[in-house]
Amino acid sequence: MEKISVCEESIVLSKCDAIVNAANSSLLGGGGVDGAIHDAAGPDLVKECAGLGGCKTGEAKITAGYNLAAKYVIHTVGPIYGGKLEDAALLADCYRNSLNLARKNQVHSIAFPAISTGVYGYPLDDATEIAVKTVRKWLADNSDYDISVVFHCFRQREVVAYNKVLGSK
Repeated sequence: MEKISVCEESIVLSKCDAIVNAANSSLLGGGGVDGAIHDAAGPDLVKECAGLGGCKTGEAKITAGYNLAAKYVIHTVGPIYGGKLEDAALLADCYRNSLNLARKNQVHSIAFPAISTGVYGYPLDDATEIAVKTVRKWLADNSDYDISVVFHCFRQREVVAYNKVLGSK
């Protein structure tokens, strides 16, 4: 049975062990999902992030969740879409590296936003294909590890896109 689900709800409300932040490279907060997570977590999140030295595109770093229901926040920096082949590889790295970090920290439920589909301009349908394909491959490659994945969608069009891809294996 596949351990992937979709919900339409702000990721800051997730009760998963970890939520993924679609962060900018400074990790110090920004707009969209990043700003909402920083606002909900409180000022201690930015203090911890300040000590991490930023994050490169495709990589992931972990912090405490502070005032969030989630124990952890995994910060990953998605690519700014430019239509290049490397964009897809970097976006896949975001999901893979976040899941690797989750496993390393004994996270058994993780919530992802639609990384790079906001101000970074990644086309939603393409980003959704990459997200689901990468998560499915990671789950298959790590079948010995018990983890559930939730795609938290902020808008109905995201829910539709994820359900469309999840329906086609």
